[in-house]
Amino acid sequence: MRISKYASVLLIFLMVTSCATLFKGSTDPVQFNSNPVGVDVYVDGKLMGKTPINIELSVKRTYVIDFKMGDQTKTVNLVNKVGAGWIILDVLCGLIPVIVDAATGSWYALTPKNVNVDFTAPGRFVPSPDPL
Repeated sequence: MRISKYASVLLIFLMVTSCATLFKGSTDPVQFNSNPVGVDVYVDGKLMGKTPINIELSVKRTYVIDFKMGDQTKTVNLVNKVGAGWIILDVLCGLIPVIVDAATGSWYALTPKNVNVDFTAPGRFVPSPDPL
């Protein structure tokens, strides 16, 4: 009888929580680097600091990142993509996790997660490959 109580509590917990919100969260860290270092990093027009810098960003939206050095500006777009694995896990756990993860945006991830901008190579930026 005691085991079935724990199993019931666990089942209810899984049904009212959502996988991505519980295990991943609604922000992603993004690393920004440049050559040379010390370049200003703007996220949607707001100065966030100088490279190298690691910034936690909400996964619910996309961003325009500007790197400014003197009169030169290079722009990178960060996009959010849905993680299919999170959706599958949510569907397996029921309707409530789908609603929660959709509302919080937790099943999204930003890409690229590592951005390297090279001011010595005109017009180029190199997003580092994201780990699988």
